[in-house]
This record gives sequence, structure tokens and C-alpha cells, in this order.
Amino acid sequence: MLYALCQTKADSKEMFKTKNPTNIKTIHLIGICGTGMGTLAAMLQEAGYLVRGSDENVYPPMSTFLGSRGIQIMEGYRAENLDPTPDLVVVGNVVRRDNPEAVATLEGGLNYCSMPLALHRFFLNSTQSVVAAGTHGKTTTAALLVWLLSVAGMDPGCLVGGLLANFHQSYLLGKGNYFVVEGDEYDTAFFDKGPKFLHYEPQICVLTSVEFDHADIFPDLQAVENAFTQLLISIPKDGLLIANADDPGVSRLSQTAPCRLVTYGLQQPAQFKVETVEYGVGSTRFKVSGPQGFGTTFNSPLAGAHNLSNTLAMVTLAHELDLDTETIQQALTTFRGVRRRQEVRGEPGGITVIDDYAHHPTAVEATIEALRPFYGGRRLWAIFEPRTNSSKRRVFQERYATAFDGADLVLIKEPPGLDPIAPEERLSAQQLVEDIGARGIEAYYFPDTDSILPKILSKVESGDVLLVMSTGSFDNLIDRLLEKLNKRWA
Repeated sequence: MLYALCQTKADSKEMFKTKNPTNIKTIHLIGICGTGMGTLAAMLQEAGYLVRGSDENVYPPMSTFLGSRGIQIMEGYRAENLDPTPDLVVVGNVVRRDNPEAVATLEGGLNYCSMPLALHRFFLNSTQSVVAAGTHGKTTTAALLVWLLSVAGMDPGCLVGGLLANFHQSYLLGKGNYFVVEGDEYDTAFFDKGPKFLHYEPQICVLTSVEFDHADIFPDLQAVENAFTQLLISIPKDGLLIANADDPGVSRLSQTAPCRLVTYGLQQPAQFKVETVEYGVGSTRFKVSGPQGFGTTFNSPLAGAHNLSNTLAMVTLAHELDLDTETIQQALTTFRGVRRRQEVRGEPGGITVIDDYAHHPTAVEATIEALRPFYGGRRLWAIFEPRTNSSKRRVFQERYATAFDGADLVLIKEPPGLDPIAPEERLSAQQLVEDIGARGIEAYYFPDTDSILPKILSKVESGDVLLVMSTGSFDNLIDRLLEKLNKRWA
């Protein structure tokens, strides 16, 4: 039955309805332009299904990614988007119960399930699942693991929450024994409020960090830790947990896992340890020690301690899979990163414009600190749009004030979509700018993106590094900025 197809052992209750279990040919995705949903759509299409979908936020890179594959995207949610009736509806986690297409799906008795359940049953059942999870670093870590396995000739499958530059896409179907998936702790769907990663049944889990985030669904750190604990206890006894010893939350929770534990770290005692590191302009050189006399020096093109930690997780897995050091170094040398993770978008007139997804204050701070030595003594701008449900809330007000200490110039935009948040719970971008300024850093507040552009253009100089951080399009700020700069420096 299709109902059986879309269930995992993580389901304790019937969370969705299905019928007519026979041939699945057409699949409609509600919220198709989300990173995970768009990737799933492309995977399903490549697997031979007729795929279409809808979304209210249609913009690059996902819109162009899907369009290049001929996948139909209907802009806006309407019940008629479900005509003709698909064999299965996959519901994204941003979709509310009162969404017109969700209502039509329920009232019409259509087959439906969540993105994680679809991923599990269509792609994870026949492989060993390798889950990269954590509050920070899971996208880059997952990408490093995928590329390592690819360089080693293992032909992995994967679904990663970002476009992998080595493949120009965010997924691989693969024919090998491993499937790497980025494990997201966010809730699954309106009919399943458990974390997405509970449906991925990892044989191997890499846990990078555990901090408070997603204030819209987790009331406190304990709730976050409870979610990650559920992930860890889902690893089978013959599985493997690779855990970041430098992260207090990870170290504490990793003891709950019923499987073998292998640790890595830059600072704390760990089985795989960075002994020495040199952060230079354009490269990172580090020496790793490990069990059985393992000790090798590697060079990485990635900047910063946080990326070094992610890389060390990859080195640890490589050793566990008996891969040689030459394969590890080849993977590092040829790794091209993930779009929107310290992605250099252009360098007009010697001005480096970088696109990054950082939003949690820890990630913002780590990204700024990483770029400082990587770009030598150049002036570093931090241009930030607080866009996530957590970053728009006051919960991180004080923490953000110190996160920008490594920047020379800070520009903060008013968070979008504040209306659903109670006034007393909202982040004050104006107060944040005042607090940053009080720390001796030149900082400016902007009510909208249009007012940011003139300020940048009036102050930017050749040699500057412009770090633009947002989880959304930032009203196409980077494209508009590059257009202006290219004209100026043509």
C-alpha cells in the first residue's frame, strides 16, 4: 500500500491518509521552492516520476534550478493547482493546515505525506543512511562527506540543504551503499511536529553542534536537546556516532547514543585532534592526530575554525571507512564548496562580494572571524538581514551585539515580516546597531534594502570585502550591487 510506502518506524500514530496504493506516476509538491523540497522534486523527476509543484516565494537559485529541469512551478497556492489530481502530494513544512492546497488535499482524500517521509521511502530504504546534523555546520559537513565518498569512488546518494558546487546541484541518486542527508531538527509538517531527522534512520551520524535555535518551535534549549537526543537514540547499536568534542551540548548528549562513539575536536581531548593549524590568505594548513598512529598534515581551501571542525569530521569518517590520506587530501583540494556558504559572487574593481547563509549569532561570528585571516588586512563589511524566525526575535538581541566584533563596518537591515511576532518579542535592529556602535564598530541601520545600496556605493573602496548574510534573497541585493559595481569599474 502507498500508506506503507510513506511510513517509517518513527511513526507512532497515523499522521496522514492514503488510498489507491498502486502506481505512483505524478507527484505534486506544495512549497516546492524550499531548499529541501526543490531538491526532492529534482530527485523524484530523475527517478522517473512526473513532478510539479507550487510556491508563493519563487526566486533564484531554486527557481532556475527547477526551471532548467523542466519542472513546472505554479506561483501562488490555489486548489486548482491540484488539477489534474496527482497520485501523491508531498507537503512542505512551511505549509499550514489552512493552505488552499492542503485543504483541497485533505478534503479530496488525496494521498499525501511529508518531505522526510517521501525521502525515506523513495531513496533511503535501500542504503546506509549517513546523517549530518547540528545547529551549525551541517550543510558544509554533509557536502564534504558527499564529496569524500565521491572521490573515493563509492558513488553515494545525497540530499544536502544547498547547491553543491562540485555537482551544480544539491542531490545525487547514486548507486553505492551510502546516502548522505543533511539532518534538520526543524519540524516535519503541520500534521507531524517531530523533527525531520527522526525519519532518516542513520547508520552513521555526524553531530556538529547543539545550541538553542528555532525559537518559533522550541521554547528553550532543553527542548532542542530533547530533539537531538531522539536522533541519537535512533542510531542502531551497530551504528556509529561521530561527535564534536568541542561542543558542550554534543559532548553531553553523545553519551545517550547506544552505538559506538568516535570524537573529533580542535581544542578539547578527542580521538581525532587538530594538533597544529595555520590560517593563511586563501588556505588553511593543519595537522591531525588519531588512533593507531594516524598523523597527517592537510591543506584546505576553506576558511575558519568552524570549517576546520567540519573538515575534521570528514577526516574522521574517512579513517573509519579505511580511506587513505591521499584520497582525503584529493577531496579537500578539489572541494568547491556549497552555494551561499562563503560563496564569492564577484570581484569587480578588487571588491570581493561574498554570499553567506549565516543567521544564528554563533554562525555570524564564526563566519566573520573566518574571513579575517583569509583575506589578510582588507576592510571587512558585514551586511546582515535577520530573516529567520529566531533571528527576528529578541532572544538573540544581546548575543548579536557581540557577534559582529570582527567586522570593520556593519550594516543591519530591519527584519522582514515582523507583524506575526508580538512587539515585545521582536529583535530591535536599531538597538542592535546602537549596541554594535557602542563597541567601537562603525554600524548603520536601514529600514529596507533600497536604502542600503546607496550607502554601500558611497563608502566602498577597492580591496574591501563585502560579506552579505541572509537566509533569503535579500531583495536581490547582491545582484543589484554587482550590477552597479561592474558598471563603475568597467
